[in-house]
Amino acid sequence: MSTSNNVKKYPGFNFWTVCFFAFLYLPILVVILYSFNSSKLVSVWGGFSLKWYVNALNNNNLLDAVQVSLTVAIIATVISTTVALLAAMVLVRGKGVRFRKTSETIVSLPLLLPEVVVAVAILIFFSNLGIGNGMLKLIIAHSTFCIPFAFLPIRARLQGMNMHVEEASEDLYANKWTTFKRITFPLILPGVSSGAMLAFVISMDDFITSSMLNSGGSTTLPVYIFSLIRQGVTPELNAISTLIIGVSLFLAGGAFLLQRQR
Repeated sequence: MSTSNNVKKYPGFNFWTVCFFAFLYLPILVVILYSFNSSKLVSVWGGFSLKWYVNALNNNNLLDAVQVSLTVAIIATVISTTVALLAAMVLVRGKGVRFRKTSETIVSLPLLLPEVVVAVAILIFFSNLGIGNGMLKLIIAHSTFCIPFAFLPIRARLQGMNMHVEEASEDLYANKWTTFKRITFPLILPGVSSGAMLAFVISMDDFITSSMLNSGGSTTLPVYIFSLIRQGVTPELNAISTLIIGVSLFLAGGAFLLQRQR
């Protein structure tokens, strides 16, 4: 008997599953619904309107925060994905690498530690170095904690790759760089792309580290949204949240599809 048939026999499984997903997604659906509310009161429906989306897209402070977040996320994604790719190539394909498991643990350490601990450590580190540039601090910090998110899909792709293809390339007198460029990299590209997308989403979504390293001219989108929440929830905030949900679902869905691609 299959596992799925056994799961269906658990009493109340379907009911609690529905309750679980309703608890998770109904608040999100409410936010999306009321982002089209024409009334200024969030809890009072005043009719369908797109004016809050127009207001959000014409908000200069919001656009500046989006620009900062995109700049930091793109640069951090490039840096973290490059470092993750090099680390995966060494740890998976490297021969005679000492302390392989220890090195993998160190690369994945930001996933094991609470983010607030990492954020405080980065803040103290930058303070001791005297670095005051907010954008530079954000880029370095985001690149650091995005590395494991890019590393894991790339490592999984390398481990699942058939090494006979690379051996055949070497048998045809191709050097290591040619083998990597024409054989290895195209085959692991789905893992690299999904890792980059995950790193981008994690960077765009980060709040704790960004709020601690926040300074003038380097306010990220999550920090800006939190400042709006402290003033009260408005339909414009619902519109901003809906836009973020749409972009996040698109990127996360793309990463998921690329990771499953063979």
